Amino acid sequence: MAFISTGYDPSKPMEGRITDIGPRHFEEFYPPVIKKNKGQWAYHEICEAGILMHKAKGGDEVYTVRCGGARLISVTLLREVCDIADKYCGGYVRWTTRNNVEFMVDTLAKAKELKADLNSRKFAGGSFKFPVGGTGAGITNIVHTQGWVHCHTPATDASGTVKVAMDELFEHFTKMDLPAPVRVSMACCLNMCGAVHCSDIAILGYHRKPPIIDNKVLDNICEIPLAVAACPTGAIRPTKTEHEGKTVNTVAIKQDRCMFCGNCYTMCPALPLSDKEGDGLVIMAGGKISNRISRPKFSKVVVAFIPNEPPRWPTLAKVLRQIVTAYAAEANKYERLGDWAERIGWERFFEKTGLEFTSHLIDDFRDPAYYTWRQTTQFKW
Repeated sequence: MAFISTGYDPSKPMEGRITDIGPRHFEEFYPPVIKKNKGQWAYHEICEAGILMHKAKGGDEVYTVRCGGARLISVTLLREVCDIADKYCGGYVRWTTRNNVEFMVDTLAKAKELKADLNSRKFAGGSFKFPVGGTGAGITNIVHTQGWVHCHTPATDASGTVKVAMDELFEHFTKMDLPAPVRVSMACCLNMCGAVHCSDIAILGYHRKPPIIDNKVLDNICEIPLAVAACPTGAIRPTKTEHEGKTVNTVAIKQDRCMFCGNCYTMCPALPLSDKEGDGLVIMAGGKISNRISRPKFSKVVVAFIPNEPPRWPTLAKVLRQIVTAYAAEANKYERLGDWAERIGWERFFEKTGLEFTSHLIDDFRDPAYYTWRQTTQFKW
């Protein structure tokens, strides 16, 4: 009754509710033109690199200036983003799923003025704070995972390899000079929260050795049944062993069943997976989600292993340059990287890119779902 006396209506529990649980609804942060025309957009076009125009059915236009951002940014940089949004966009700003920052204005003249301002802002070392680009037939900003910064199962770093990759390919980010869009993604282990399985070019961290078993502490800090149950391939079983003259409870790992996913380490810190020599990078290519020209494709492994070479990963940079240079020179207009490789044949892809082909690259996986799932919206009789 006390709630009702304050005006609370049990039949409308959300009416007038104020809470600090969870974020506010995203529709509160729409720019007025976006809120007005939600679901009523007719088409969009790219005015120039980094500037898009969306046209509503009612005639309204909104111009978006897209600049590349990083997954991890400082509070100082975030405040500068907010200052820019206050100056040009009425305080509105948005982030894309590929870590781009987008500012929306109402005229092309304002968009060009904003683009010039963003490109003029640089760090003390000379690099761009807000490089404008990532649209159309060029390199997109790189979506990536957590890496060594704050993940416990990575085989490589994410922020470091992505910095190297974008430094190497930066001219294609700020221009639209490639045959078609090239989406680059990065995941730092096979759990792949970076979704690199359908990217034009993908960088994947890869473990090559099974977990190390720390028999000294395993039974003290781990629930052995949890570690056993965490393995998706059934490679772990409970066992006992002799350690420092005592019989201790531990686990055994069947190496030919281990796929180096790190699930066991998540459950049991006494099963570390990281290894200096065993960990490194795999390069995949040719994937896409688009239905254009051909149906969606999975990425294929084109370089089986590159060692970790921080801080600048020179071999990674060289391989990325070889792939993009060959694609830019040889592909037809509008042809995605995977479509180009399939047109000329994957054998010639390796010749054109100068990559070495090995038996590790043969794609012989064919699950029944590979043939039966409807993977595309394209209709065929």
